[in-house]
Amino acid sequence: QVQLVESGGGSVQAGGSLSLSCGVSRDRYSSYCMGWFRQAPGREREGVAFYWTGGGSKYYADSVKGRFTLSQPHAKNTLYLQMNNLKPEDTAMYYCAASSYYFGLDRGLYTYWGQGTQVTVSS
Repeated sequence: QVQLVESGGGSVQAGGSLSLSCGVSRDRYSSYCMGWFRQAPGREREGVAFYWTGGGSKYYADSVKGRFTLSQPHAKNTLYLQMNNLKPEDTAMYYCAASSYYFGLDRGLYTYWGQGTQVTVSS
């Protein structure tokens, strides 16, 4: 059973930075699409940023482009999301997700999910 283990998050003032990490507990597949969705109270879960470990393709939502950066500096089954210049509208529960075959925004096609980590940005 593949499990995603998240860490990071927390509280910060607007303009600050936070980092999230997501690790795959069992490297069952040769490559994954890994990334994050977020969900604010009363809103739908939305895709934030994704990375295809097999080829290095990356996707960023327009709302975070230029502020958030994906990286995989060490083990290929651990992904980091550096979040800079955070805004109050970035406040949400962030969920790591992974799929062995799908790279995109359809959350229904992601097989594996982390437990979620809270990011709170105050103005």
